[in-house]
Amino acid sequence: MAETGKGVNAGKLASNVQKRITRAQEKMMQKLGKADETKDTAFEESVANFNKQMTEGTKLQRDLRAYLAAVKTMHESSKRLQDCLADMYEPDWFGKEEMDALAEDTDVIWDDFYQKLVDSALISMDTYMAQFPEIKARIAKRERKLVDFDSARHHFASIQKSKKKDEAKIAKPLALMEKAAPGWAQGIITAHQIAQTNLSRSQAEEELGKAQKVFEEISYDLQEELPTLWNSRVGFYVTTFQNVAGLEEKFHREMGKLNQNLFDIMTKLEEQRQAKKPVKTTGKSEAAANHNATAASESDTTTPASKLRLGPPVPRPPRPSPAKDAKTDIINLFEDAVVPDINVTTPSQTDTSATTPPNDATTVTNGSSDAEVPSGVAYKVKAMHDYAATDSDELDLKAGDIVLVLPFDNPDEQDEGWLLGVKESHWLVNKDLTAKGVFPENFTQRL
Repeated sequence: MAETGKGVNAGKLASNVQKRITRAQEKMMQKLGKADETKDTAFEESVANFNKQMTEGTKLQRDLRAYLAAVKTMHESSKRLQDCLADMYEPDWFGKEEMDALAEDTDVIWDDFYQKLVDSALISMDTYMAQFPEIKARIAKRERKLVDFDSARHHFASIQKSKKKDEAKIAKPLALMEKAAPGWAQGIITAHQIAQTNLSRSQAEEELGKAQKVFEEISYDLQEELPTLWNSRVGFYVTTFQNVAGLEEKFHREMGKLNQNLFDIMTKLEEQRQAKKPVKTTGKSEAAANHNATAASESDTTTPASKLRLGPPVPRPPRPSPAKDAKTDIINLFEDAVVPDINVTTPSQTDTSATTPPNDATTVTNGSSDAEVPSGVAYKVKAMHDYAATDSDELDLKAGDIVLVLPFDNPDEQDEGWLLGVKESHWLVNKDLTAKGVFPENFTQRL
């Protein structure tokens, strides 16, 4: 039984080798132009389209896999970035729980996006490309069967062509042999030769019929499938890219919402930081903060700290004499009503001739509201309260001082509620505006 199997395999191998030799000979004859080749223009066009479609599909499959690999890489990078932020986010910062939930939601959206791309794009792409190797193998088989058919066709044609020549060549020798043969043998030799010729012709015709049948069967199936496959590419491309575009649109829409949430959390965190940030004050700013805080606490002890606004120092007016207090109280009581002039004389007002300095001396001390305004001065103000300078760039003020207000060289350097100026008394004596300094505006009154 084993020997029989070996014999069958050896016979099949020999048959295959013989077929390859015959095909090689046939192709060589066709290339040399000594044998014609069966042509099918429509089928050749279908094969060209098939090869083009397979090339394009292979490239699309490769690029789609690269795209999915990039999505996976971006997912991993995004997850690491979100985890880093979540790890750094301190428990007392605004939105700690929201930040942790946002990191989880981001990871879920990335994973869902990748998996749906695989299901709706990559798997269908692989299924689409799986049909090409099998069809390509059948096209190659058809080409081999076409060579077998051409070879059988040429063999049969050659037998048909040589039949007459062989019969003429055999006729003369056979006539001589028949003459020399006994009577009973005459005609047998001729019949044998004719039978041999007819056998070869029948075998060639049978082989041609078999080769033609196999070739036509495989050609018929391919002629039906190749155009259908070629036309299917458009629908496949449409479906694939619609799926990818739809998934991307959904992914970016959902990620956009999460990114907006992250932006809002960061904004609230910055507001929290600003609210907790201590106010750093130096020089005049520190004085302003202290004065404002004191005034706010004295005027309204129920005002929350968040309502306080930093500004220039709030002055504490000097305590006037009792007589002036009485007159002021009456004016405040009746407001617009006519108030009789109350003249209360104090001991210090009984005789001012001995203590009042000369007019020119008083000009030198405080300045005069009637003095000419020099060039470059915006306007004049009068100090209503004393102000002790806390920095080298500030002016010391006494109640009653006249100050020439100057514009800042750089408006950005001006602090809110502060003015720049020169005491008029200095200007009257020295005619110099360089001895300028800043002072709180709410300590003065514009003239």
